Order: sequence, then C-alpha cells, then structure tokens
Amino acid sequence: MLIEIRELEDHALEFEEQIAPGVIDFGREVRQTAHLASSGRAQLVQEHYGKHHVINDIRLSGRFSTKVELACARCLEPIAREVAKQFDLLYRPLGADAGREELSVTAVEAEVGYYEGSGLLLEDVLREQLLLALPLKAICREDCQGLCSHCGRNLNLEECTCREAVDDPRWSALKEIREKLEP
Repeated sequence: MLIEIRELEDHALEFEEQIAPGVIDFGREVRQTAHLASSGRAQLVQEHYGKHHVINDIRLSGRFSTKVELACARCLEPIAREVAKQFDLLYRPLGADAGREELSVTAVEAEVGYYEGSGLLLEDVLREQLLLALPLKAICREDCQGLCSHCGRNLNLEECTCREAVDDPRWSALKEIREKLEP
C-alpha cells in the first residue's frame, strides 16, 4: 500500500491491512508464518523552514502482529514466535535536511526516517518495524546446549561422540610458552 502525499494533503488516511506470508521479504533468517495484521493512521505534518519553505512529513502511527519462524542462535532448530508492536514514526522527504549546517542530533531527530518520491510504502515500514521487534539472538530455550563445535551434532538431541578436543592452532604459540615456564 502506497501512502501518497497528495492524498494526505486532503485528509488523514486510516489503514487496516492483512499481508499474506511471502509478500514481504524478511531475508533468509526470518519466515512469516501467518498473516501480518496492521492498522493505524497516516497524516501529513507540515514543517515550516523560513517564510516560504514547507516540508511535508508523514506521521505514521499504528500497530501490527504476526507469527514468524527463525533459527535458534545455538542449535539452529526453528523457533516459532508471535510478534506484535505499536509504532509512532515520522518520515521526511529524502534530502530535506541536506545543506543544513551540522548540529548535534537530538533524540527526537534520531527517530526520523526518510521517504523518496511521492510517498511511502507501508510494506517497507512494516518490514523494518518487524525486524526491529525481533531479538538479536533468539534461543529455543534457556538451557539449549547448542551444537558441538567439532562434529556439529545437536547436543539437545544426542550425546557428542568426539573423543578428544581438537587443538586450535592459533593457541599453539602460547601453549609452547606455558610448557617452557612449567618445571
């Protein structure tokens, strides 16, 4: 859904969208498994710079919810997660801040996004917000054992059959120093 500036000039836009799995590309690590339900409001916010210059910002507020599947950071088994988030965002035309002298950025200005052309794609906003709502490293359970670093077996499912640890050659110089220092 394209949220267009010229439509927002007439009136605010209420939206309620159901996006099927596979429509938005979340990358290889995240797979959407249920419809992404979103609803909210888009409105035009005009900022005045000087007497004659007006910038058309888009304020987008709403919420979304869906279910996703991602891999455990330790054992690589799939994890199902429900994701829901509320958002209140401000988007400014790309290049609107160009040419202004550099100043320190306030916390409010750090939250400003940019759009290009005649409007903003809701799908792009939802993709960004969903990815930001996910944990950096998801694990299937707190006591997840992960994978054996030598044979690659899932230690949650089976015992490792590795008999002896393989020495990392990067530590060999320190091992030689230790042997020389020991009586």
